[in-house]
Amino acid sequence: MIQTEYIQLGQFIKLINILDSGGMVKAYLQDVGVLVNGEREHRRGRKLYAGDKVEIDEVGCFQVDRE
Repeated sequence: MIQTEYIQLGQFIKLINILDSGGMVKAYLQDVGVLVNGEREHRRGRKLYAGDKVEIDEVGCFQVDRE
């Protein structure tokens, strides 16, 4: 859950404990990417808002929620 209007994709991935460090997140997004609302995304600075869905290959699907 986020407490602000949005969260950046890289921060969100770290928040859900998929990858440990910002460097790992950066490399993963550059090499593989994730699906955000059904579209492939490679930018870790992509803004995510409440209701956005993030799919990470072989990990699962996550929805951004506000507190």
